[in-house]
Amino acid sequence: MKNTPSTEERVWAVLSHLSAIAFGMGVLLPVIGWSEQRRKSNYASFQSLQALGYQSLGYTVWILVTLVIVIVQSFFTLSELITAAESGADFERLTTMAMGGHFIVTLGLIGLYVLLPIIAAIACALGKDFRYPLMGNRLARYLGYDPLNSADWLIEDHEDRWVAGMGHFSVIIILWGMLIPLVAWIMQGKRSDLLKFQSIQTLVYQGGTLLLYFGAGFVYFFGFLVFMVTVGLNGNIDMNSSMGIGLVVFAISMLITFVIVLIVPLLHILGQWAGYRVLKGDDYRYPVVGKLVGRWVLKNTPPSPAGLPPKAN
Repeated sequence: MKNTPSTEERVWAVLSHLSAIAFGMGVLLPVIGWSEQRRKSNYASFQSLQALGYQSLGYTVWILVTLVIVIVQSFFTLSELITAAESGADFERLTTMAMGGHFIVTLGLIGLYVLLPIIAAIACALGKDFRYPLMGNRLARYLGYDPLNSADWLIEDHEDRWVAGMGHFSVIIILWGMLIPLVAWIMQGKRSDLLKFQSIQTLVYQGGTLLLYFGAGFVYFFGFLVFMVTVGLNGNIDMNSSMGIGLVVFAISMLITFVIVLIVPLLHILGQWAGYRVLKGDDYRYPVVGKLVGRWVLKNTPPSPAGLPPKAN
């Protein structure tokens, strides 16, 4: 190992950071970069893992902050429009200004998210040891990364736990978050029993969460379709006819959709908790899912003396 990054090392680092521009889909490249460069380059491995953390933890923080800002801005905008309508002000002009304000804020938030990865990519292209604010130095200590001391590789168990933890955190990235555990399982599952189990468990858990998303959408549109077919657009409802039945079906579908919408954020929170537990060194298992996956992995994989064989509960 050497202290000056080679062209190949810098290319992997640059690609890993720039992949954040893909907003969710980009999580694929950091996992591949880490898998390809581990035990070849501490520099490229660290930068890839750091980019993965930014796209998992950073994306989670960014989307939550964005939602809060948009909700607060919408609330104040609505209040101003109501006041304008009551006072007889130019409502159309205020509406146009409000829409323009929302557009500018949205662009600003997007620019804020991609700014750091672009800076990181430029720094890595120049061979610099870039660190994200708040996360970079902490991750370096967690992995045992020291660019001035190339005598040792990164701490293997912490590498695996970081990748597994980011897989859990990425539950909030709909569909594309499943790329982290999938690629980790395919590329590093044979080497690490811990990473294999956590990746499979995360895939099953995120797959179930994704089905809830689609299920909520299906139930909602099914109920809406029944409502439109039976009730129509005129709004005349006779509870003793098919119109009344359509209204009942629509109400039930809306109730089911509402329940699912309440459950999904709880599943996201559980995913964040799972990621935290894994990073702290626990062999975390989701309720029900963890037990089933553990039995399946134990049945289909011979225990490895060097790994952490899954335990059947």
